[in-house]
Amino acid sequence: MRTPIHSSLEQVPSPLRQPSRLDSWGVDAGQLWSAVCSGLIWLLVCGGAALFAQRAHAQQLTADANELRHRVEGLVASSKVESVGNNGAKGFQVEVVLGELDHRLKLAPCEKTEAYLPTGMRLWGQTRVGLRCVQGPVRWNVFWPVTVKVWGQAVVPVVALRPGEPINQGDVAMARVDLAASSSPAVTDMASVVGRMVSRSVQVGQSLRESDVKARRWFSVGDIVSLTVKGQGFSVVSEGTALTPGDEGQCARIRVENGRTVCGEPVGERRVEIVL
Repeated sequence: MRTPIHSSLEQVPSPLRQPSRLDSWGVDAGQLWSAVCSGLIWLLVCGGAALFAQRAHAQQLTADANELRHRVEGLVASSKVESVGNNGAKGFQVEVVLGELDHRLKLAPCEKTEAYLPTGMRLWGQTRVGLRCVQGPVRWNVFWPVTVKVWGQAVVPVVALRPGEPINQGDVAMARVDLAASSSPAVTDMASVVGRMVSRSVQVGQSLRESDVKARRWFSVGDIVSLTVKGQGFSVVSEGTALTPGDEGQCARIRVENGRTVCGEPVGERRVEIVL
């Protein structure tokens, strides 16, 4: 007697349905995969939102940078750069280089910004310019690093200058340099440095600064000097003995014939002037 087919099938375990660890844990596989897919979708959504926020922030910073550059250039154009005027430089060109804001800053959207020069700062060399929101939902204020370069003609060495060696006429020339690269004014008159010595080594092509050049010493202690006293409508010349060195730009003490001591300005080789 033949065994019924359905009975035989019930006795043979089916290879298509094997027990898994998920079954032993009491977890449905379909629910698990659904949860995994939901998590992936959530990560993609969050990541896209963060990327969009970063791009929006970067676009705003770029817009703020362009606005700041425009306003700083306006500040420079409308202000008198006294450091250039003091040393007589003419025909100079101003270049504004913006630095980077702290990347951690997140500025709120602003309808109108205003650039200003903070107290104690000047538009010269490495400085800072304030940028504040004056019209918007959130009022913010930041300080943007700025480098103001002022290009103009100044004295540069054509040979290396060493301390203790006088500067000759052929040792220097005029060249275009950044006048604002140092707080010390650039030397713009070649004749003013010929015969003088530098206080430190200055390389070829490097801008020569007033702080680099030693003051002339027109006479030494004990030298007999010519003393000229000038006033409105008169000039008196006499002689005296130097009690202190005659350094350019410094007051020199001179003892005159009657024994009195006066203070005069060294102006030349063994010459002193007093202007009343």
